[in-house]
Amino acid sequence: MPSSAGRGRAEELLARVPLVDGHNDLPWALRELAAAGPLSEKSTPGDPTTNASVVDLTTRQPALQTDLVRAREGRLGMQFWSVWVPCRPAGDAAVTAVLEQVELVHELVARYPDHLRLATTADEAERAFADGRTASLIGAEGGHSINGSLGVLRALRRLGVRYLTLTHNENTPWADSATDEPVHGGLTAFGREVVREMNRLGMLVDLSHVAATTMRDALDTTSRPVVFSHSSCRAVADHPRNVPDDVLARLAANGGVCMITFVPQFVSPAYAAWDARLKEAMDAAGERHNDLVARNRFAAGWPEPTPRVTIDDVVAHLEHAREVAGVDHIGLGGDYDGVPTQPEGLADVSGYPYLFAALLDRGWSEDDCARLAGRNALRVLRDNE
Repeated sequence: MPSSAGRGRAEELLARVPLVDGHNDLPWALRELAAAGPLSEKSTPGDPTTNASVVDLTTRQPALQTDLVRAREGRLGMQFWSVWVPCRPAGDAAVTAVLEQVELVHELVARYPDHLRLATTADEAERAFADGRTASLIGAEGGHSINGSLGVLRALRRLGVRYLTLTHNENTPWADSATDEPVHGGLTAFGREVVREMNRLGMLVDLSHVAATTMRDALDTTSRPVVFSHSSCRAVADHPRNVPDDVLARLAANGGVCMITFVPQFVSPAYAAWDARLKEAMDAAGERHNDLVARNRFAAGWPEPTPRVTIDDVVAHLEHAREVAGVDHIGLGGDYDGVPTQPEGLADVSGYPYLFAALLDRGWSEDDCARLAGRNALRVLRDNE
């Protein structure tokens, strides 16, 4: 465990420097709670107002990894709330679902004004932090949610959405995903048009979830800095969701940021190998590993225990990314409430100070920790405005 001195320094640092997290799936987790159980990929239930009121987030919620009590304990200063929808529903139903998710974030902000404040710019986010609120930004996860329409993309931007993740676990008609069979070899001509339009609109191009070929095509196309809202390093844990070193190295010239995630199968080499074996077992059983509901259901009955994952596994990715991309090009994207479990010490959103204490104990300077915490992410946000 980090030292008490390190924890004290981390608390002081995060009191004055906003901690920006790139990805949190609380909105979908609330939909699942409102539906009284995990949603199938064909389900789009509920009214956003009902979903927002299903639990009282001002009290501890053990069924969730995020609530407002633990967010304050974790010094969470700014959060990109993910307005994710599964790869199914598709088409118009995906557009409906993402709009419902955007509305849900607006409802949460309205419901908890003493804790949350909507922000669409870096200046607004910094003012919210200065006023003791968690600045609430919105990121749309999965390019299928625009249904091939630049008009829908523009509408999402008008509603306050600041990034779009180009794919989720499956390819779109215009971009290859990291966890699907490649079809396009990266981005299609329309995919490049999407990137250019995002640059024009001031939306961050989010390259988490996409294939390495898509990452490279996007970097060749974009005129603005990109983000990885929740990805880690392929050289440390060999998982297709992670970022190869050649792409990390390109972030310096691009000005972008890789927001290191805490997801166990992405940060632990042993867990990544476990996940690869799980995929083989699912393939043999005729199940789709990139279907999150099917994967969680299958894993629950699989006899092979999951490996232990700790803060040290996350630190290994942060130090590798700092070495390859540079300290100005790293951030954090925990993916809380997007996965069933998180590493020991980072089980919920209260754990961020422990991570920064561990880094300070390892000799990271407070200035480097401040860049990691939020300065880098805020720079990229401004550079896309």
